Amino acid sequence: DVQLVESGGGSVQPGGSLILSCVASGDTIGRYCMGWFRQIPDKEREGVAGIESDGSTSYADSVKGRFTISQDNAKNTIDLTMNSLKPDDTAMYFCAASSRLTGLSLTPGTYNYWGQGTQVTVS
Repeated sequence: DVQLVESGGGSVQPGGSLILSCVASGDTIGRYCMGWFRQIPDKEREGVAGIESDGSTSYADSVKGRFTISQDNAKNTIDLTMNSLKPDDTAMYFCAASSRLTGLSLTPGTYNYWGQGTQVTVS
């Protein structure tokens, strides 16, 4: 099974940028669909961006044009580059992997491996 560890969260002013990183161990990310999700207290977890092993990507409408998901198969990592951050982007961000998917998905229930999360605060 794959294990995931996120890093890179923090506090930033509106309009600023952050890069979140997710390091995978135990297996290669090329065998999974990977994604970034976020959650604020008392709300459901929502998909932010997804990437397949062939490099295909998908984004939530709220982050299109501002966020970029990328993968580095040699380092077994995926990154989420976040630009033009807004207060509404404040959330706990989670990296996830799916061994079930045959295509891109931003639905949390389709992912079966999760990291512990990293907090992003925009204010």
